[in-house]
Amino acid sequence: MSDTHTVTLRFADGVSREVAVGAGQTVLDAALEAGVPVLHQCRSGSCSSCLAHLADGEAPIRPGASSTLMPHELAGGQRLLCVTQARGDCTFDLGYGSEEGSQPEVEAHAFVNAIEPVASNVVKVSLELAEGSWLSFRPGQFVQIEVPGAEVLRSYSPVSIESALPNIELLIRLLPQGAMSTWLTCGAKVDDVVKLKGPYGAFFLREKKRAPHIFVAGGTGLAPVLSMIDRIHQIGGRKPPMLLAFGCATPDQLFYLDELELRRQWLPTLQTRVCVDREATEGLVSGSPVSTLTAEDVTDPETVAYLCGPPGMMDAATARLTELGVKPENIFAEQFVASH
Repeated sequence: MSDTHTVTLRFADGVSREVAVGAGQTVLDAALEAGVPVLHQCRSGSCSSCLAHLADGEAPIRPGASSTLMPHELAGGQRLLCVTQARGDCTFDLGYGSEEGSQPEVEAHAFVNAIEPVASNVVKVSLELAEGSWLSFRPGQFVQIEVPGAEVLRSYSPVSIESALPNIELLIRLLPQGAMSTWLTCGAKVDDVVKLKGPYGAFFLREKKRAPHIFVAGGTGLAPVLSMIDRIHQIGGRKPPMLLAFGCATPDQLFYLDELELRRQWLPTLQTRVCVDREATEGLVSGSPVSTLTAEDVTDPETVAYLCGPPGMMDAATARLTELGVKPENIFAEQFVASH
């Protein structure tokens, strides 16, 4: 039996590429070695950028490797290519086009323009790329920022869109003793310089999909979702029906409510539901964003869903949307875990 297997990578735009994967080699390493533009970032199974669906064959996780995927996701065929090996010839489906992964990772510097509290535990950080720096991104993708003085990286998705460059806006949750939080609250000032890397991630708006859109966001997971909605507003032509279900734990943690109302005025096809787990006041829904999803929200079999928030909420949203009839391949999720 040969130690080398043929792995077929099928992109969403119909392009297929075959790569030879050797014994002990991961599918991602073999693809990159062959020049196949697969989205990736951490290469350790922790960021989900290289997510793919095993359509045929046997491809287990490398022995000893860890993965952010849940057991039911692995059983359903989801794989992170950076920790996946081929046990025979196999085929993977990728949820993006063959040109998407060719966007190069770059390093840039940016000045701090403003730090503005927007909720009890969230600040908006406004950055401006330095002269000679540039960093493109798709709405939904994230960048990494090196925390000044701490020499650690933190990942954030811009709430702004690419056309706003050189200005970038981030929504950052403040955490007790968090490296970024400590710098923002105790040391950061206007005109400080930060180092950015990116873009990263397979979570981004699929602009060619014109079916109804459902967005589910928890906390600062609203940032990439708003970037997507603003991009839809910017794109010409008929706008798809859109539903945004956004939630936080309590009313004092909510933010950007005026911005959401403004977008509803811009986009008559956008419906919003703002939720809190407890202490709901007038105009707010009591419960999680997932609890608001009903059969009436999924009437088109081609409905597309974008989910961003804590892992538990993302799992619940995926299960609920699948139950309501959204195709698994039309559900795109980015789950985040708070980093100190």
